[in-house]
Amino acid sequence: MEKVLGFGGFFFRAEDPGALAGWYRDHLGVDPVPGDETGSPWMTEAGATVFAPFAFDTDYFAPDKSFMLNFRVRDLDAMIEQLERAGIDIYNRQEMEGIGRFAHLRDPEGNPIELWEPA
Repeated sequence: MEKVLGFGGFFFRAEDPGALAGWYRDHLGVDPVPGDETGSPWMTEAGATVFAPFAFDTDYFAPDKSFMLNFRVRDLDAMIEQLERAGIDIYNRQEMEGIGRFAHLRDPEGNPIELWEPA
Protein backbone atom coordinates (compact mmCIF):
# COMPACT_ATOMS: atom_id res chain seq x y z
CA MET A 1 0.00 0.00 0.00
CA GLU A 2 1.30 3.46 -0.90
CA LYS A 3 1.39 5.85 2.09
CA VAL A 4 1.69 9.59 2.47
CA LEU A 5 5.14 10.82 3.49
CA GLY A 6 4.08 13.23 6.19
CA PHE A 7 1.99 16.24 6.97
CA GLY A 8 2.36 18.77 4.15
CA GLY A 9 0.30 21.68 5.41
CA PHE A 10 -2.73 22.89 7.28
CA PHE A 11 -5.12 25.22 5.47
CA PHE A 12 -7.90 27.12 7.22
CA ARG A 13 -9.96 30.27 6.90
CA ALA A 14 -9.04 33.41 8.83
CA GLU A 15 -10.60 36.84 9.28
CA ASP A 16 -7.20 38.47 8.69
CA PRO A 17 -4.84 35.89 7.12
CA GLY A 18 -1.81 38.20 7.02
CA ALA A 19 -2.08 39.25 10.65
CA LEU A 20 -2.71 35.69 11.81
CA ALA A 21 0.27 34.37 9.82
CA GLY A 22 2.38 37.10 11.47
CA TRP A 23 1.17 36.06 14.94
CA TYR A 24 2.18 32.43 14.31
CA ARG A 25 5.58 33.61 12.99
CA ASP A 26 6.23 36.03 15.87
CA HIS A 27 5.03 33.87 18.76
CA LEU A 28 5.51 30.26 17.65
CA GLY A 29 8.20 30.52 14.96
CA VAL A 30 5.98 29.16 12.17
CA ASP A 31 7.10 30.76 8.90
CA PRO A 32 4.20 31.81 6.66
CA VAL A 33 3.73 30.32 3.20
CA PRO A 34 6.22 31.90 0.79
CA GLY A 35 4.90 34.52 -1.59
CA ASP A 36 7.07 33.31 -4.47
CA GLU A 37 9.64 30.68 -5.43
CA THR A 38 12.48 32.49 -3.63
CA GLY A 39 10.89 32.08 -0.19
CA SER A 40 11.13 29.08 2.08
CA PRO A 41 8.23 27.36 3.83
CA TRP A 42 8.32 26.46 7.51
CA MET A 43 10.62 23.45 7.94
CA THR A 44 9.78 21.21 10.87
CA GLU A 45 12.02 18.86 12.82
CA ALA A 46 11.38 15.16 12.46
CA GLY A 47 9.28 13.69 15.21
CA ALA A 48 5.95 12.20 16.05
CA THR A 49 2.85 13.56 14.34
CA VAL A 50 -0.43 12.51 15.90
CA PHE A 51 -3.47 12.24 13.64
CA ALA A 52 -6.48 11.84 15.91
CA PRO A 53 -10.10 12.41 14.97
CA PHE A 54 -12.03 13.20 18.16
CA ALA A 55 -15.67 12.52 18.93
CA PHE A 56 -17.91 15.38 17.83
CA ASP A 57 -18.87 16.13 21.45
CA THR A 58 -15.32 16.12 22.88
CA ASP A 59 -14.57 18.62 25.63
CA TYR A 60 -10.80 18.42 25.06
CA PHE A 61 -10.90 21.62 22.98
CA ALA A 62 -13.33 24.43 22.18
CA PRO A 63 -16.78 23.10 21.24
CA ASP A 64 -17.21 25.79 18.57
CA LYS A 65 -14.06 24.66 16.69
CA SER A 66 -13.68 21.56 14.54
CA PHE A 67 -9.91 21.31 14.99
CA MET A 68 -7.06 22.00 17.40
CA LEU A 69 -3.46 22.55 16.30
CA ASN A 70 -0.82 20.63 18.23
CA PHE A 71 2.80 21.80 18.09
CA ARG A 72 5.75 19.83 19.48
CA VAL A 73 8.13 21.96 21.57
CA ARG A 74 11.57 21.24 23.01
CA ASP A 75 11.10 23.16 26.29
CA LEU A 76 7.49 23.74 27.33
CA ASP A 77 8.40 25.91 30.32
CA ALA A 78 10.51 28.27 28.18
CA MET A 79 7.78 28.47 25.52
CA ILE A 80 5.11 29.24 28.14
CA GLU A 81 7.29 31.93 29.68
CA GLN A 82 7.88 33.51 26.26
CA LEU A 83 4.17 33.49 25.40
CA GLU A 84 3.09 34.85 28.79
CA ARG A 85 5.61 37.71 28.46
CA ALA A 86 3.81 38.56 25.20
CA GLY A 87 0.48 38.66 27.06
CA ILE A 88 -0.82 35.34 25.73
CA ASP A 89 -3.01 33.35 28.13
CA ILE A 90 -1.89 29.77 28.74
CA TYR A 91 -4.33 27.34 30.33
CA ASN A 92 -5.00 23.63 30.89
CA ARG A 93 -1.44 22.61 31.71
CA GLN A 94 -1.17 18.88 32.22
CA GLU A 95 1.14 15.92 32.09
CA MET A 96 0.37 12.46 30.71
CA GLU A 97 2.78 9.82 31.95
CA GLY A 98 4.83 8.34 29.13
CA ILE A 99 3.41 10.83 26.59
CA GLY A 100 4.58 14.22 27.79
CA ARG A 101 3.53 17.63 29.04
CA PHE A 102 0.88 19.87 27.48
CA ALA A 103 -0.41 23.42 27.64
CA HIS A 104 -3.24 25.09 25.74
CA LEU A 105 -3.71 28.56 24.28
CA ARG A 106 -5.72 30.27 21.55
CA ASP A 107 -4.54 32.30 18.60
CA PRO A 108 -5.99 35.82 18.09
CA GLU A 109 -8.95 34.38 16.16
CA GLY A 110 -9.81 31.88 18.90
CA ASN A 111 -8.39 28.75 17.27
CA PRO A 112 -7.27 26.24 19.92
CA ILE A 113 -3.58 25.33 20.11
CA GLU A 114 -1.93 22.63 22.18
CA LEU A 115 1.79 22.73 22.91
CA TRP A 116 3.33 19.32 23.52
CA GLU A 117 6.70 18.52 25.05
CA PRO A 118 7.05 14.79 24.34
CA ALA A 119 8.25 12.57 27.17
